Amino acid sequence: MRSPWGKSLMLGLLLSACSVEIGSDQNATANAGEAAAPARWSDSTAGQLRKAIDARGIHALDHVDFGPSPKDDAALTAQALRFAAALGRGATDPTKLYEVYTVPRPAPDIKAGLAAALRAGDLTPWLEGLAPQDANYRKLSVAYRKLQRQPDAPAAAIVTTGEAIEPGGTDPRIPSIARELVILEYLDNGLAQGDRYTPDMVAAVRRMQADYAMKPDGIIGSEALAILNMSDVDRSRAIAVAMERLRWLERTPPATRIDVNLAAARLTYWRDGKIVDSRKVIVGEPDTETPQLGSPIFRLVANPTWTVPRSIQKKEIAGKGAGYMRANNMVWKDGWIVQQPGPKNSLGLVKFDMQNDHAIYLHDTPAKPIFAMVQRQRSHGCVRVEDALGFAEMLATDAGLLDQWHAARATGKETFVKLPRQIPVRMLYQTVLFDDAGEPIVRNDPYGWDDRVGAALGFKAGRALRVESGAVDVGP
Repeated sequence: MRSPWGKSLMLGLLLSACSVEIGSDQNATANAGEAAAPARWSDSTAGQLRKAIDARGIHALDHVDFGPSPKDDAALTAQALRFAAALGRGATDPTKLYEVYTVPRPAPDIKAGLAAALRAGDLTPWLEGLAPQDANYRKLSVAYRKLQRQPDAPAAAIVTTGEAIEPGGTDPRIPSIARELVILEYLDNGLAQGDRYTPDMVAAVRRMQADYAMKPDGIIGSEALAILNMSDVDRSRAIAVAMERLRWLERTPPATRIDVNLAAARLTYWRDGKIVDSRKVIVGEPDTETPQLGSPIFRLVANPTWTVPRSIQKKEIAGKGAGYMRANNMVWKDGWIVQQPGPKNSLGLVKFDMQNDHAIYLHDTPAKPIFAMVQRQRSHGCVRVEDALGFAEMLATDAGLLDQWHAARATGKETFVKLPRQIPVRMLYQTVLFDDAGEPIVRNDPYGWDDRVGAALGFKAGRALRVESGAVDVGP
């Protein structure tokens, strides 16, 4: 389905944050601080620190307790370092929140920065420069503060009356429901018709119900509304998590890179600091999630073979018999099942080889219809690229290897084409995207990964509605 929000939504938040973890050892931080800042604290600099901490809602850190105003220099230094680390690298540590997290992170020298700021007698510019400075971070901050100023706003955007909406019926809630379906990409913008529950909307609701393991009957009852009905509290929490994830990212990422948003299942290709391509991808299903990796593409593989992992072999292929193996061009080789090159190969006709310890890479697929699905968390962990051959041509052209790539493809055999310069890839997870007006909109959380970040930031548990997509084939 075409994105109703255009290019800006498809790109999402794929922009350019020693985290002192919430609840970490305060004594260790204080000891580090004592040696960090030879300059003395003054009433002025202590006041500047307190003012910045009191205004931490600008960074959606108002649920994090940085403690009361300290009484001595050592305690002031410890508090300043902790707050600065939260701004400069994140208030939480993603490597402790997730089993795998290797995306490059910033490494500001906060001890030296604090010492310099104390010598200058002005902490404000230093503290203000630690958080991300891009426009999206600022927009998130504005949206978060706006939600915080609305304590009396209704708990949910769509009123729950207890009455289900049947196909063909009318209901004053339909326009709000239609907008949420558009945001979630189940409905094309412009297909809603006033208060009437149209066939187009019914089809969109049925697709959504199927993705969340509900009976796809098209009836909008309490279960369907639970997916569509996001409260301001839910939005605030999601925006706070999005800002924290941006603080985890290095402030100046490689100008040429590939960013994959696992939550939105979109790929964005940056060349020399500009976006030159964006396309759909298929990522790991919720039980075999694609990890958040920083890992470069170092070569293109034409006509790849696929050595089936033991886990897939046991779960998907065991007991299928020789007929299945022949039909799918699979053979036994050194105790492993290997799928030979060809149009039926689960890697398709091109593999984008990456350097990591998790056997994660980008590749083509013969299962093209999956790209038309809204929830594209349907693989066993690797990332399938829409029109992968076209994307390979683009990368080969940029690398000056187009003739070599064409020759490799023409062999019909597995052939490797090494890139002269590796292309960094970041597997990110962002559930807040932007519409064409630049306003943040909260999307679904298919892996339920927002929960642990939100809890670490001091928020109560969210809705925890996970997608139940399921892998649709044996491919990686």
